[in-house]
Amino acid sequence: MHHILCGLAANPALPSETVDRLTAVADDDIAFHLAGRADLSRAQAAALVARVRGSAARLAAEGRLTAADIDPRTRPDAALALLDEGIGPPEWARLLATDPAGERREKLAACPGLPSDVVERLAADPEVRVVVELALWAPANTAAGLATHPHAEVRRAVAANESTPPATLAALLTGVGLPAPRHCAVCDQHETPFVHAPQCPRPDCHLPPGASCDGSHASAVHHIREAALRNPTTPTEAAAPFADHPSALLRWALAGRPDLPPKVCASLAEDPVPGIRADLAENPAIDDALIRVLADDRDPAVRRALAQHPRVPLDVLAHLARTTRIGPTLLPRIATASPAETEQLATSPDPSTRMLVARRRDLPAHVRDRLADDPDAKVLKSIAPHPGLTEQQLRTMVARHGARVLTAVAANPGTPPALLEDLTRHRPPVRKVLREVARHPRATATALLACLADDQSRPIAAAHPSLPPPVVLHLLNDPNHQVAEAAAANPSLPPAAMSHIMGPVPGPPTGAP
Repeated sequence: MHHILCGLAANPALPSETVDRLTAVADDDIAFHLAGRADLSRAQAAALVARVRGSAARLAAEGRLTAADIDPRTRPDAALALLDEGIGPPEWARLLATDPAGERREKLAACPGLPSDVVERLAADPEVRVVVELALWAPANTAAGLATHPHAEVRRAVAANESTPPATLAALLTGVGLPAPRHCAVCDQHETPFVHAPQCPRPDCHLPPGASCDGSHASAVHHIREAALRNPTTPTEAAAPFADHPSALLRWALAGRPDLPPKVCASLAEDPVPGIRADLAENPAIDDALIRVLADDRDPAVRRALAQHPRVPLDVLAHLARTTRIGPTLLPRIATASPAETEQLATSPDPSTRMLVARRRDLPAHVRDRLADDPDAKVLKSIAPHPGLTEQQLRTMVARHGARVLTAVAANPGTPPALLEDLTRHRPPVRKVLREVARHPRATATALLACLADDQSRPIAAAHPSLPPPVVLHLLNDPNHQVAEAAAANPSLPPAAMSHIMGPVPGPPTGAP
């Protein structure tokens, strides 16, 4: 029954009085769905927070709560949710900074726009996790001060904070000018020297595999450097020397930086780790010469990443399309191709190249129609979802290539209802087609009934508003809870059925006047 109530809470056609009744019995799951309702009134939002305090975060994010609705002394979690959205007076932050629960102070530390006195208090908090959270989001002057904190986890958070001053980040990266940390997550928990086992059997252990400390906090310092290398505010001249560092993780962190000098790019292009070369291949810092070198990389993951580069020359992209499985995605270079380049791609003798441009959804009508008449099935699979295609064009694709293009035709937003019905009748059934039809806004009751016969499509079809109300009612008793929940969320569910699910409305007590 609980899953049906969750579905009902998400039903956009739910009457206001039924929302009130659901609120009265809500738990965390039901409250999550109720909090996302566009029709929730301010009074209903307040009642929901009173019932389930954990709903405050979503209600605040949805704009359903105001500071006037909350007393921070009785509902501190709701007050935190509003502060996290930048709502709430400074007095709330000052009050919550003294909250005995470290978890609340930790959440407060992540809130934007905190008063300076609250920031100072949190920076001196006795619980390291509170200071770590503050260091992740603190303004420049506070972050710079926390760079000398004795705990390495705080310094790691400072290294990840993009507001940290460049000079401070350089110092964290090199260690020059900073006192050595005195504590880390490893020596907080274990006598040193200690190396954490890669396959640690303790379920309550949160140390990463291989974490170690011999008094120098080696793995913690390594994590600080990695965070600083990933931070775009870290000066290029401080980061560049790590291109030949023995740690692959540090070289990997460097490979995605868009400010890399050509010499560093060239060095990383020869790195033995394919993942590093793949990250470099997507980096806009590499020039055309290096792009052409990486286009012949021995690892397909590198070539696949290179196809995502925003400036990859079209001839290189055509080469990659022939030699690498790129996947059904619109590549950045294709998305920004000029009209002349688009014509060139669409008339290429290579079907792999035509397939790339066919993935655009803003093609001129004449280009779209030319590609819709392409003899190659993989080109048609790419162009079939393009808006504006006629029913005849779509049916011609199906007639020529059958199951190879059915799913793509079903994904076209303009596919007529009659064609959607025909697609569901294909034998043998194509499960991906049924899933596309089940979520299609133009799907008819006939098409949806066919989709219900497939286990994967059934939960999707159960939520479709074109499903007949008697069928929706029947699906409420489906043994698959996902199907029943989707049916309860279906706006075609009759209001009387919604009330019946909730049971009779409580009457006045016996003997009441």
